[in-house]
Amino acid sequence: MQIVRFKTEANTSCGVLPLRAKGFDAFCPLGPCIATDLDPNAVAIETYVNGGLCQSSSTKALMFPVEELVAQIAQVMTLLPGDVIATGMPAGVGPLAAGDRVEVRIEGIGSLRNTVVKL
Repeated sequence: MQIVRFKTEANTSCGVLPLRAKGFDAFCPLGPCIATDLDPNAVAIETYVNGGLCQSSSTKALMFPVEELVAQIAQVMTLLPGDVIATGMPAGVGPLAAGDRVEVRIEGIGSLRNTVVKL
């Protein structure tokens, strides 16, 4: 799987907002597995770009506990096994360029590595 770099924004009365956020094709790679035997409220996550640490946080830093997020979302839409809830990201996001190597490490799950490509 590859990450594609692009910039698409919309100017609104609230400022500049990304369009469709993580919904573009190939934009939100997932893996290497779905873990069901860990505490989702205490999982460390780190992002590395070209070997350098860019983001480091934990699900402990979420504004709401995972169970509350699921309960609130389930009130307005159907959730099925395997559905993914994208909650946002920790500080440290920055621009990527074609050829950059991105690695995301999630405690208790593993690592996902991708190379950024320009289409």
